[in-house]
Amino acid sequence: MLDNAKLGRIVAMMKEKEVPQLIITDPLSIFYLLGKRFAPGERMLALYVNVDGDKQLVINKLFPQTEDLGVPITYFDDIEDGVEVLCQYIQKDKVVGVDKNWPAHFLLRLQELKGGSAWVNGSLIVDKVRQIKDENEHRIMKESALKIDQVMDKLIPWVVKGLTEIELEEKVKELCAEVGFEGLSFDPITGYGKSGADPHHVTDETKGKHGDSVVLDIGGMWKGYASDITRTVFIGEISDRQREIYNIVLEANKRGIAAAKPGNKMSDVDKAARDYITEMGYGEYFTHRTGHSIGLEDHEAGDVSAVNDEIIQPGQCFSVEPGIYLYDEGIGVRIEDILYITEDGCDVLNEYPKDEPIVVPDGE
Repeated sequence: MLDNAKLGRIVAMMKEKEVPQLIITDPLSIFYLLGKRFAPGERMLALYVNVDGDKQLVINKLFPQTEDLGVPITYFDDIEDGVEVLCQYIQKDKVVGVDKNWPAHFLLRLQELKGGSAWVNGSLIVDKVRQIKDENEHRIMKESALKIDQVMDKLIPWVVKGLTEIELEEKVKELCAEVGFEGLSFDPITGYGKSGADPHHVTDETKGKHGDSVVLDIGGMWKGYASDITRTVFIGEISDRQREIYNIVLEANKRGIAAAKPGNKMSDVDKAARDYITEMGYGEYFTHRTGHSIGLEDHEAGDVSAVNDEIIQPGQCFSVEPGIYLYDEGIGVRIEDILYITEDGCDVLNEYPKDEPIVVPDGE
């Protein structure tokens, strides 16, 4: 059913950005507004909205709706031109916002039919609104985070069971299903030793050995919302060198979290984590941004990086995940938590322990 509060926020931003009408085609954004999932495949799907309050869902007849979605519906079939049907509702003398991922052949047809006076990236509006989670979304994301904490707890003992990285990845899928996740939010990272020290490593047949650090980056989908967590654990023992790197990354994680509050910039969070790692002499080994936004997708629009100077607002949800990767030494450490921004700080959604390195006994 149409969420009028969310739609109202989108319309308000449309007015602010002087975009009088939108064609929303991303199935996740349509789910965000209507609470209904569509998988249109190659067929056109579009939710038309304008600032005058007009709304129209245009979908193929293969997807008949038996429930009230709160918006008028127009159907077309496979021998009709879906874009031409959509154009019946477009104000052709005004600018149209279009989703960034709408297939080019639909947009080209829209332009050919002169469906609008100009075309702009409408996702800049929808994505910005999706960044700000309401209390219901906060609750669901907290549930999702606690569930992935459970999976992490169940997964860690398996790093000493002689599984390959691929087998350990399969174990993640099994455990996510066991705790009730609808699926994974991304392909897990289960990297032993040098594999965990290569941020671009593709899971393979490598097995863990005594003394390895193990990077476990996992996430699941719960009630349509993603979770994400990374913990680095150690097989059998932890060396002084590994402990040094772990503690630096842990402190960077905590400093990033401390900087995550309304009024600061996203780049301030990155700077807090990155500056500490640099100060400790490992800046060149922190090779990625500090975090990413998360919600209906594991990676949503808006990141935690040195070049993102957007002001942090209550309701935003993003990761803080600094890392150090010493490939030649076979040491990779990353620690990731998901945050929800409150009025005066943040709620760290993940609660799985991190303050002390986790060493998993291997019998050696």
